Amino acid sequence: MLAAGGTLTTLLAARQGMAAAGGLSPAAPKPVPPLSFTDADGKPYDLGAFPGRMLLVNLWATWCAPCVKEMPALDRAQQALGDENWAVLPLSSDRGGAAQVTPFFERTGLKHLKIWLDPRGAAARAVGARGLPTTLVIDRQGQEVARLEGDAEWDSPAMLGQLQALARG
Repeated sequence: MLAAGGTLTTLLAARQGMAAAGGLSPAAPKPVPPLSFTDADGKPYDLGAFPGRMLLVNLWATWCAPCVKEMPALDRAQQALGDENWAVLPLSSDRGGAAQVTPFFERTGLKHLKIWLDPRGAAARAVGARGLPTTLVIDRQGQEVARLEGDAEWDSPAMLGQLQALARG
């Protein structure tokens, strides 16, 4: 969705500038396949559980060194973006599920993220992730508007600015 007065050319130029700056790789909005996952208690969820919110879906695992490195920054990003109607969804592909992820969250001191589990890695396959970590930005209409493969400093002012720009559309 374009902001009032915006043009597709302006939006694409802004997105190309973000990619050139070494951040997210914005793209024309595209549908996200159905993704299902559970919370730490095993309750099933899908992206429809977050209506009207911008989503930062991070595909990760505790055995993935770059994933582990970026988790504190994702936690701080959730804190920074929480008042702006964002949800950061770190979908763990750890086969051990909550028994493996919960101690990691405790050891790492993650306070603002919730535990989300995808122990079979179905979400990564569904979105065509080439490796971990892979992060998707999904807009309020459920469209993927950006992707980043690899770790990032999600709480840096530059990255938060890119995310806020994507939210403005």
